[in-house]
Amino acid sequence: MVVLSGCGAPAARLDGAASAGRQFESALAAGDYTQACRLLAPESRQQLEEGEKQPCERALRSQDLTRGGSVGNVEVYGRQALVSLGDETLFLSQFADGWKVTAAGCVEEPGDMPYRCAVKGG
Repeated sequence: MVVLSGCGAPAARLDGAASAGRQFESALAAGDYTQACRLLAPESRQQLEEGEKQPCERALRSQDLTRGGSVGNVEVYGRQALVSLGDETLFLSQFADGWKVTAAGCVEEPGDMPYRCAVKGG
């Protein structure tokens, strides 16, 4: 695993973000969509359910997300993190109960365009 620290992020925050990313990917790989939904940030989960008009578990199953990719690069900036897994990226935020995925299945767009994400929050 390659870990990059943004703004001097402490190792515990880097490890926490990487661990949450691994847990999310492991849940997807195991087909445990209930656990994967628990790892989504509340607003991301709400947007997914509203956009797909079905409960999180079914909505998440219908997304084209990486399943079980290994963590490559981790960057932490304040309470935000970016975790790279192969060709896809997760974005996370730190909440009182730990790191949660705010966007998943993100692919960098060419040029100066932002990432395009299959699952995202506000």
